[in-house]
Amino acid sequence: MKLLFVGDIVGEPGRRVLRAILRKLRESRGIDVVIANGENSAGGAGITVNTAAEILQAGVDIITSGDHLWDQKEVVMLLQTESRFLRPLNYPPGTLGQGSAIWRDGSRTPPVAVLNLQGRTFMPPLENPFLCAKAEVPRLRQITPIIFVDMHAEATSEKIALARMLDGQVSAVVGTHTHVQTADEQIFPGGTAYLTDAGFTGPHESILGREIEPIIERFCANTPQKFGVASERILLQGVLIEINPQTGRALSIERISEPLPAPDVAQR
Repeated sequence: MKLLFVGDIVGEPGRRVLRAILRKLRESRGIDVVIANGENSAGGAGITVNTAAEILQAGVDIITSGDHLWDQKEVVMLLQTESRFLRPLNYPPGTLGQGSAIWRDGSRTPPVAVLNLQGRTFMPPLENPFLCAKAEVPRLRQITPIIFVDMHAEATSEKIALARMLDGQVSAVVGTHTHVQTADEQIFPGGTAYLTDAGFTGPHESILGREIEPIIERFCANTPQKFGVASERILLQGVLIEINPQTGRALSIERISEPLPAPDVAQR
């Protein structure tokens, strides 16, 4: 089976490229399931009920998140009502929402477990993601051998360490948060696919999806600036992983970086 993970969707441009090319990409590459990180989909900060619905309608099956989870107030409603939306598992017990989910499409395709974790190095202090993964992965493996992990973290070492710990127990560990697609895709000896960061889906003529000049001014003058979402060179970035449906072992891993198609001249 083929699984596509879409890197952090940033604002309206990210949602636009998703609408424009995801379904065609699913069809042309024979993709069975699509997972996407949507924590920056609402104006570049947080997620709303409407932006989540737009992402799901574009062809995404499960949405993950991260440290910008609480940036929009209505995320509370999303956490209460949308089973296809995940928050990091390592929030304290009793926190709204869920940190893992099982995707099923009703066909012969085996179920896929999706686990969302958040790192602690240079990040808000949550529960230990390593211990949470040690407890949750065995539970998920009782349901399916296909397990995908979104490790939303700042430190590369923390992402690699988690993936090495889970090698042979999950199908893939892919990092999010830093918005820079890395070139270290690999399959570990136990059959777990790994990529430090999937990149981001949105405007790349930017600084991590934001307008360039205000961020430069912030660094130069150390004064408050409004970091608006940029608008040019829009890409869908992520990673395509082929998985053995019987064993859950990854067979291949490929970085994806697809541009938003230029509008037809006759339609301009």
